Amino acid sequence: MAAHAPMDWAALSDQEVVLHAVAGREAAYRELIRRYQRPIFALLFRMVRNRELAEDLAQETFIKVLNAIDSYRPEFKFSSWIFKIANNTAIDHLRRRSLDTLSLDGSPHAETADAVEATTLQISDGAESALEEVASRELGEQIEAAIAELRPEYRACILLRHVEGRPYEEISEMLDLPLGTVKTYIHRARNELRILLAHTRDDETPPPQAT
Repeated sequence: MAAHAPMDWAALSDQEVVLHAVAGREAAYRELIRRYQRPIFALLFRMVRNRELAEDLAQETFIKVLNAIDSYRPEFKFSSWIFKIANNTAIDHLRRRSLDTLSLDGSPHAETADAVEATTLQISDGAESALEEVASRELGEQIEAAIAELRPEYRACILLRHVEGRPYEEISEMLDLPLGTVKTYIHRARNELRILLAHTRDDETPPPQAT
């Protein structure tokens, strides 16, 4: 009897891989972890600013994903579903701990693209495009500290919008919040960040005029 050809997991959509995972195929679970391990860790690292803790929360996230895999509805993007679980895992953790116990020592890890991106945030009143307003890399540590002072829900929204560049509708779906609430949280988070970072803007030179 001829052996079956090995499954080409890379050729399958997330939804197709999930179907195999629901059927109990361990290789499908491994494929989902392979696809999402790095982006989930990056998101959690931005939330908690501590590499070891982010790794623990990523592991907790994937345990929750595997335990709830049969509740995933394929008409929704799998990425939104798994990021929602990761966000809720981080927010639950932050709610259990005082923000002043969080490590702000993420900046020494700024050799990685994810860590560098996490220290860059657009906080101007105007444009929505991410990563445009902060001109000086020296602001990185102040921005990390300011983000750490936001309440967890604000932090999740501001990172998803201005670092991940996700649309409001997707953030609403990922965090299971009404669209209006997402917009309110982002607006309030921007205002808080402007206040927290006001002292860093006093000595800024005006940005060059567009040509």
